[in-house]
Amino acid sequence: MAMVTVAASVLAVSVSPASAEREDSTSLTSSKRKPTVVLVHGAFADSSSWNGVVARLRREGYPVVAAANPLRGLSSDSAYLKEVLAGIEGPVVLAGHSYGGSVISNASSGARNVKALVYIAAFLPERGESAVELSGKFPGSTLGEALRPVPVTLPNGTAGTDLYIEQGKFRNQFAADVAKGTADVMAVTQRPVTSAALEEGASEPGWKTIPSWVLVTEQDRNIPPEAQRYMAERAGAHMVSVRASHAVSVSRPDEVARVIESAARPVR
Repeated sequence: MAMVTVAASVLAVSVSPASAEREDSTSLTSSKRKPTVVLVHGAFADSSSWNGVVARLRREGYPVVAAANPLRGLSSDSAYLKEVLAGIEGPVVLAGHSYGGSVISNASSGARNVKALVYIAAFLPERGESAVELSGKFPGSTLGEALRPVPVTLPNGTAGTDLYIEQGKFRNQFAADVAKGTADVMAVTQRPVTSAALEEGASEPGWKTIPSWVLVTEQDRNIPPEAQRYMAERAGAHMVSVRASHAVSVSRPDEVARVIESAARPVR
């Protein structure tokens, strides 16, 4: 019996330090874990528009989720994103492009795991403001004349309108600095947005309480650069400018990834 007790004691001594070391190692790994970056595309695009940015962020060790934005209505799109965020453990850096900026503004309000917001050629609406209102606040957008409306039945059974950019006008309007072959494929695979989504007013925005970063695209024909700067200054956001088209995540993924990393570095 004494021999068993002694053996147990020896085993405890030999195992405990190793266990403690494993616990310390796990704890250290946890403390160094980078925040998850959640990317939200806007209208006339899909999650593949983030491909170059995803590759760069993953290379730097960031977990990344490129969410599929439904583009059906601002309230419903935001509610969907809120559920995506609730399913992610740990801190989140939330980035949105174009109309995706309106969605992340709504969805981040009250989302306790969202620690930073990044707006890439995007809308930062105040409560009650719509994408249509903000894009028309300053001169320069030529989007309206490039759109092709298509009548559709919405999920709730009501009549609605899907908006596409005409394929022949897509590159000039949306992706002027993207290689023609790539822009042509983007034109074919674009996701339509409902006119109702662009006209719907925003709820209380997350940027009022969450640190924000903005990348302004100086050659943008969808959202005038002046409008982007106005929204960034109003939100007190960290602002960076780049000479790029609206499709900056495709044409300049390095610059986009750098802005996202600037927002992510302080987050632990």
